[in-house]
Amino acid sequence: MSTSNKIYDFLKAKYLIDDNAFENWKFILFVLVLAMIMITNIHSYEAKIFKIADLSTEVKELRSEFVDRKSELMKLKMESTITQKMKERGIVPSEVPPVKVKVIIEKEPNWWERIWK
Repeated sequence: MSTSNKIYDFLKAKYLIDDNAFENWKFILFVLVLAMIMITNIHSYEAKIFKIADLSTEVKELRSEFVDRKSELMKLKMESTITQKMKERGIVPSEVPPVKVKVIIEKEPNWWERIWK
């Protein structure tokens, strides 16, 4: 059999109807199953990559929102901001500084101290 006949037989797919065609069909089915498994694997891999990218974007957005909220909180906690908000309500800071009050509790003598007094 010449080379041109072999090529012509291959193009006509004679290997699918020859005597040993069953072996060829098993190999073709095996290759098809492997191709489908590979395609499925690639699709799941790409889906995970897209999910990771979406989650990374969401984390960056949440982090920037956290920083914004934290800076707003720091601004609201400043004494000047609180003083301004209280002036709007008619409450002003005291002109007299606070005085520390100490409470001294006298201890009652126990029975031993009462005896020896």
